[in-house]
Amino acid sequence: MTSPGAALDAVLADIRHHRITPDITGLHHVTRHIELLCQLAARTAVDVEYQLVPNIADPPSAESLAVSTAHLGKAIAHYTRSLEPLLYLHTARQKIRRKHWLATEHRDALRVHLNGAQEALADARTALTPPPPPTSATPAATGTKPPHAPGPRGRS
Repeated sequence: MTSPGAALDAVLADIRHHRITPDITGLHHVTRHIELLCQLAARTAVDVEYQLVPNIADPPSAESLAVSTAHLGKAIAHYTRSLEPLLYLHTARQKIRRKHWLATEHRDALRVHLNGAQEALADARTALTPPPPPTSATPAATGTKPPHAPGPRGRS
C-alpha cells in the first residue's frame, strides 16, 4: 500500500499531465480529476477513521489526514464548479452567435475554479508533509534553559 502522500503525488502528476482546455477534452479531463480526487478523499477519510496504514513506517497523524481530506474536498468542489463554464464554453464554440462577453465571463470563472483547485491540492500536499525533526542543539530540545534566560520574578 502506498502512503497518502505518494497517492496524492500520483494524482497531482496525473492532473498535470491532463490539462484542462475549454473544449470537450477539457470536460473529459475535469470529470477524470473529480473521479481521482473522490477516490483519494475517500481513502484518506478511511485512513483518518481507522488510522490503519499497516505497510507504512511513519503514517501521517489523524489530524494531518483530516486536514488533507478537507483540502481534497475543496479541490473536488472547485473542479465540480468548473463544469458549468466548461459546458458553456463547449456549446459556445458550436453556437457562434453567443456574445463575446459571456464567453469571457465563463473563461474567467473556469480560471478561478481551476486556480482554487490547484491551491487546495497544494494545501492538501502541505498537510501531508511531515514537519522537520527537531534538532538537538536547541535549548527546548535539551530541556534546559539557556544561561541568559531570566529567572522567576519576585514581588518587590
